[in-house]
Amino acid sequence: MLTGAQIASRISPDSRFADLSGSFELENGDVLDGVSLAYRTWGQLAEHGRNAVLICHALTGSADADDWWPGLIGAGSALDPNEDFVICSNVIGSCYGSTGPLSLSADGTRHGGAFPQVSIRDMVRAQYALLEQLGVKRLRLVIGPSLGGMQTLEWAAMYPDFVDAIVPIGVSGRHSAWCIATSEAQRQAIFADPDWRDGFYTADRPPRRGLAAARIMAMVSYRSWQNFESRFGRERQDDAATDVFQVQSYLRHQGSKINQRFDAVSYVRLTEAMDTHDLARGRGEYGDVLRQITQPALIMAVASDILYPPHEQRLLADHLPGAEYTELDSEHGHDGFLIETAALSAAVRGWRAGLSPAGGVAALP
Repeated sequence: MLTGAQIASRISPDSRFADLSGSFELENGDVLDGVSLAYRTWGQLAEHGRNAVLICHALTGSADADDWWPGLIGAGSALDPNEDFVICSNVIGSCYGSTGPLSLSADGTRHGGAFPQVSIRDMVRAQYALLEQLGVKRLRLVIGPSLGGMQTLEWAAMYPDFVDAIVPIGVSGRHSAWCIATSEAQRQAIFADPDWRDGFYTADRPPRRGLAAARIMAMVSYRSWQNFESRFGRERQDDAATDVFQVQSYLRHQGSKINQRFDAVSYVRLTEAMDTHDLARGRGEYGDVLRQITQPALIMAVASDILYPPHEQRLLADHLPGAEYTELDSEHGHDGFLIETAALSAAVRGWRAGLSPAGGVAALP
């Protein structure tokens, strides 16, 4: 488990923290006391409180959207602080400042493996409470990739009168058996590490091997055959004496990096939350539920995504009444949304410019 100093070093000095009043009841009935969210903002909230844009981050992301999504925020970009009040918060269950497994429980110890399971809807409800504190009256736009796209879709379903438009990227309307299987394989790698100890490990002995193996599995699903073939092929490391392929070295490096910046229990809880993602859960037949999401929506897919293949996004676009569909022409796989940021920003900016005030994005009170 990361130490307090390690936690602090991973949180931007520009982050702020919002304490949600009272107890926070989760969808499964468990209760969290003293919930706090780490968040960042760019631009200014207009007096009418209706120029806000919410960014929802992916699995190991943070509130520092300008860091992990460069090029999306700025003058002339998809999200322009001269026009938009941009907000990004770290989700509950994560390890970048919001209440999660690394947070202290009532007895002064860290939650660790005792931290309860959360859902995508829990994350959205916590974000809504944050926006209320900030004085936001309406969201012009909610945008996010992957886990962030799940939140984006839930925002439209849970708060239809609060959200003007949405851009879910690289995500389906419900987690497929394929995605659940890849997440379960990653969790089992963590559980198999003898240092896992049911999530009650110490800062000096976390399940490094298990988390590294989980990240390696994830990275394979985040990229594509074309990407690995063109980038690595069968090339080996520069040292002629080594038997290590470049792709092996790359994956091992990614496994090492995740241990420097993320917590294993958070990884488990957030992948479990992703498995709960199903817009139709408790709401009715899937197609009918999608047709009830009427906000203007730009559904973005990555052409080479093998984790959330484009046909899942086309299904969303076919059923959401106000949806448009577009693909990022990228060989990078699921991670294309982190790499092809110039094309992504231009597409979102152009789409937003084409929305009429009746669509809500540019509407004043």
